[in-house]
Amino acid sequence: MQKKLTLAVLALCSSSMLFAQNTNTKMSQQEQTANTMDESAFTFTEAQLGEDNDMNDNVTILNSNSNVYASQVGFLYSPMRFRYRALNQKYNDIYINGAAMNDMESGQFRYSMVGGINQQTRNVDFSLPFENNNFSMTGLAGSNNYDFRAGSMAAGHRITLSAANRNYTLRGMYNYATGFNAKGWAIAASVAYRWANRGYVEGTFYNSLSYYFGVQKKWNNGHSLALSTWGNPTERASQGASTDEVYWLANNYQYNPYWGYQNGHKRNSRVVNDYAPSAILTWDWDINKKMKLTTSLFTKYSMYKSTKLNYNNSDNPQPDYWKNLPSSYFDVWNENDTRYRTSQAYSDWKTAVAWWGNKENRQIQWDRLYYANRQAAANGQDALYYLQAKHIDNLTTTLSSTLTNHIGKNKVFNIGLTLGQNFAHHYQTMEDLLGAKSFHNVNTYAIGTYAANDPRIQYNLNTMGTKGLGNLVYEGDRFGYDYNINVRRGQLWTNFSQTFSKIYYMVAGKIGYDDIYRIGHMRNGMFADNSAGKSKHANFLSGGLKASTTWTIGGGNVLSIGLGYEHRAPNASNAFASPEMNNDFVLNLHNERIFSSELSYQYSGSWLHANLSGYYNHMTHVTEWQNFYFDDANSFTYVSMTNMNKNYYGVELGLDFKINSFLNFKALGTWSEAKNTNNADVIYMNSTKSTYNKDVVYNKGMHEASTPLSVYSGILSFHKAGWFVDLSGNYYDRIYLSYAPSLRYGNTLRTMGTALGGMDADGNYTPYAQSEGKGGFMLDASIGKSLYLRHGSLSINLMITNLLNNQKIVSGGYEQSRSNYTVNRTTGAATTRAYDFYRNPKKYYVNGINGMLNVAYKF
Repeated sequence: MQKKLTLAVLALCSSSMLFAQNTNTKMSQQEQTANTMDESAFTFTEAQLGEDNDMNDNVTILNSNSNVYASQVGFLYSPMRFRYRALNQKYNDIYINGAAMNDMESGQFRYSMVGGINQQTRNVDFSLPFENNNFSMTGLAGSNNYDFRAGSMAAGHRITLSAANRNYTLRGMYNYATGFNAKGWAIAASVAYRWANRGYVEGTFYNSLSYYFGVQKKWNNGHSLALSTWGNPTERASQGASTDEVYWLANNYQYNPYWGYQNGHKRNSRVVNDYAPSAILTWDWDINKKMKLTTSLFTKYSMYKSTKLNYNNSDNPQPDYWKNLPSSYFDVWNENDTRYRTSQAYSDWKTAVAWWGNKENRQIQWDRLYYANRQAAANGQDALYYLQAKHIDNLTTTLSSTLTNHIGKNKVFNIGLTLGQNFAHHYQTMEDLLGAKSFHNVNTYAIGTYAANDPRIQYNLNTMGTKGLGNLVYEGDRFGYDYNINVRRGQLWTNFSQTFSKIYYMVAGKIGYDDIYRIGHMRNGMFADNSAGKSKHANFLSGGLKASTTWTIGGGNVLSIGLGYEHRAPNASNAFASPEMNNDFVLNLHNERIFSSELSYQYSGSWLHANLSGYYNHMTHVTEWQNFYFDDANSFTYVSMTNMNKNYYGVELGLDFKINSFLNFKALGTWSEAKNTNNADVIYMNSTKSTYNKDVVYNKGMHEASTPLSVYSGILSFHKAGWFVDLSGNYYDRIYLSYAPSLRYGNTLRTMGTALGGMDADGNYTPYAQSEGKGGFMLDASIGKSLYLRHGSLSINLMITNLLNNQKIVSGGYEQSRSNYTVNRTTGAATTRAYDFYRNPKKYYVNGINGMLNVAYKF
């Protein structure tokens, strides 16, 4: 026994593979099928997959075997991009075979990585924030571990055909698994295809192939080796947010400004290509009946590309650009505005409304862009309009191992080690010159601030040429920026749990180390000595402790309490002040300090299962980073907000009433708060100048955005004789939009003064209140039937979302980062515009009635 323990510890410390879990405390993982959930728990929606927008819109996926509220909300509220306790998705830790899957740069996991392989994501262990597990110290927003071993897949064939009116319209899947044969071999495979010539939103399309292949060998001496590989190459077109004025003009809450007609055919300007081939090798060693070592090596090479229409010394080609809108001529908000409520202004407003009545006008004018570029080429000019592509190529390798030991009858001890590195290559390419003949790699935004022959306008001094014109850029060439952000990480974690009498408790801890640095591949003219080559290293020592205890009072009553505290390293994606231009780290970059707590009550009776939880989380030293086009300065701006404090608190209720043997009613609800508790320090830089600006952003009281903070639901479920019918009514409220820091800078508020509402008569700052989106009621339904045939079984399921077609619910959005005034450069006086940017935030609205029909045959 002692020899085996020594070997286990040595293997844990020196293994070259990444850890996984033991899903059963009494038997080997391969000797049982991991916990399988119903269709709603593992059929990811487009919102969950992060396939509508960038990854910051991802929702939290969670579930629970014992908590009524947590078992429902991850899937149920996904049309609203619901995030558990309003926490950023980086706090939701995802694992496959115990290997950490969250991106090392952003901290988030993109569910598109596993899109289409639904059967492989069925075998999963969920743990809520203060629940114990065998694969980690549970994350602040919970942790999930998916079992991708071939031997864990349900044996047999499964063919699934689906029709939908969502992001895709057709889906076909085939799954096959052998289970373990007499020689200890298991093979599993899956292939799926999802397609739409037009998705739910006009101008979008969808084209995605998914695959999985796994093989596993189990020996009689307790060893098992499993290799799994999967991927999901996807091409899809995106939808953009717009303002309420535009939705009114288009008479369509799903208006999409990203597409237009080219030669009579629809073309989208925002097309995403995404592919992340992944593989994991897992070694399981059952040392004895009570001790197990699981080790995994994971590697992934992800390729992400997203196109965008841009312009150069010409008019903005976006059809919903503010200067194209009627309210840019006539002040629709202020009846006392004598400057912008003249008869001429009103006539201009009516002309603009009529112009928007033509559908072609309210979409991108591709043919006109080509014509303008050809005219420019004939005059020897660079492209006026072009399609650029943002690339992020990640090479990730992670090595980890976990030892699980059952000490006696009621004690479990886990310890794990993880080592990983991520090399993320960020660069921009010319996707399409749109009929133009030339483009130069120069910062056109800076021309005007600097002369056209000034080296500071060069994106790459090393290729500027003898005449200083910048290298010529053709389709496929890199321009603008090209750099790596690299992360190396190590973590040691452990947890211990014990049950004695009516008390259960667990303690967990972790300690980690992060090393972050940048490598520039272009020598930017504004930072000639601080852009190309390797930056300094930023190193962070992190760690945390967590403990919880559960008291079984008796009579079905259970009370639990949990406390935690951790230092969390900042994300590499937030660590650099302006990574597209230089090697500078954000000033005052520190570990986040996170205090977490929870008090919960559970009742389990013959006719009622109830959960009530209250929680409080407090964060300090939070750093956030933004990069956006700042129209006021005709420049990109890089914004770093540091020393932010945040509070997250709320209550969650779940009630499951068993009316009879086939009828249940569930009542769910949460009221939460998630907001900043102080004004942050801000440093920002515009891409037209090489200087940083320090200020205070008055964002105290700003809420977490694009997730409902209050949700209340009722669910009626009928399950009998192979039939199941579910009807759920959900009310969403308190949906905030992402606030614009630039509207709340101290300098902005001083410029506005008392005349424009930036300050009161006593000289106190009066920043804008955060913009909100309208909530509302949504009714969802599903009906299904399972049939057992002579050879296999057939299941039919129809899921309908937003049955009442309520399209007035806002699912997210953001304020426009532009002021409502212009400044006289001579006098410094501020003058208002007719168009009010603050009152015109850009919003996303929920889809109207939509559904999916699934037919699955298993044999």
